[in-house]
Amino acid sequence: MKKQNGVPHKFETLSEVHCIFGLPKPLHPLISLIENKKNDLDASKVPASFIHSFYKISYKKNLSGKLRYGQHFYDFEEGGLFFTSPDQVSSNAENNGDHTGFTLLIHPDYLMNYPLAKKIKEYGFFSYAANEALHLSDSEKSTIISIFKNIETELQGRIDDFSHDVIISQIESLLTYSNRFYKRQFITRKAVSNDLLQQLEEILDNCFKDEHTLKHGLPSVQFLAGQLNLSPGYLSDMLRSLTGQNAQQHIHNKLIQKAKEKISTTNLSISQIAYELGFEHPSSFNKLFKSKTNLSPLKFRQSFN
Repeated sequence: MKKQNGVPHKFETLSEVHCIFGLPKPLHPLISLIENKKNDLDASKVPASFIHSFYKISYKKNLSGKLRYGQHFYDFEEGGLFFTSPDQVSSNAENNGDHTGFTLLIHPDYLMNYPLAKKIKEYGFFSYAANEALHLSDSEKSTIISIFKNIETELQGRIDDFSHDVIISQIESLLTYSNRFYKRQFITRKAVSNDLLQQLEEILDNCFKDEHTLKHGLPSVQFLAGQLNLSPGYLSDMLRSLTGQNAQQHIHNKLIQKAKEKISTTNLSISQIAYELGFEHPSSFNKLFKSKTNLSPLKFRQSFN
C-alpha cells in the first residue's frame, strides 16, 4: 500500500481507513472512533506518508518517538493527545512503540449546520506545523477517555433524532477540555518554554546584527518559529504565557531596544539606523518607533542632548 515516488496517499473515506487497518466498516460514514486495545497495528499496511479528509484527534497511551506532521514532528514522551486537520500531510511514527489508545476521525461534513464547523478552525492545536503532543496528567487522561467512551456508546447505540446533537456536544467538550489542558501545559512545562525563550533571544540578537538585517531585512515570526522548530501560532502562545506578548510584539520590543541603543550612542542618521535595522523605508521605522515610545526617533535623540 506504500505510495510511490514520494506522493502521499490520500484517504478520501472513513471506510478506506478502516480497510487499511483491517477493521469492520465504520458505524457512520462521517465519523468514526477507533480504539486500539493492543499493539496490533501492522505498519507495513500504512502508507509511508498520507493525507486524509478528516479532522483527527488521537490519544496514544504509550506512544513514544516522533510522528511527522507537515514539515516537522510531533514529539511524544510517554504518549499524549495530538490533533491533525484535513488535507495535512502526515507520516508513520519513528520508534513509536505501543499504539494503544483512541483515534477519533471527523469528516467536516459531519459538522455542517453546527457552530462547531467554524469554531473548530480556531483551535490552534489543529494547525500547528510543529508541536509537542498535549501531555496529560492521570486525571486529565480519565476525563478525555470518558468522553471518547461517551462517543463510542452513542455511535454503537440506536440512531435517533438526538444522536447527532449528543455527539457534537461530546466533541465540543473534548475540544474545550483539550484547550484547557493545552493552556495548562505552558505552565507545567515552563522549563522547556524558558529554554526556548532563551534560544529565541539569542536568535534575535544575531538577527539584529548589522550584517544580518542589512542582508535579510526584519526577522519575521515565521522565520523565528522555523529556527525553533515551532509553528508561528505555538511560538506566540508560548510567549504570551511567559511574557504576556505575542511573537510579533516580542520582535518589535527587541527592535525598539536596538533602535534606542543606536539612536542614543551613535551619530548615524535616523534613515541610516532604519536601514541597518532592516527597514526598506525610514517612514515605516519612524511610525513604529513613535507607536511604541510616543516619541519620534528624532525627538528621542534630542531628549539625550
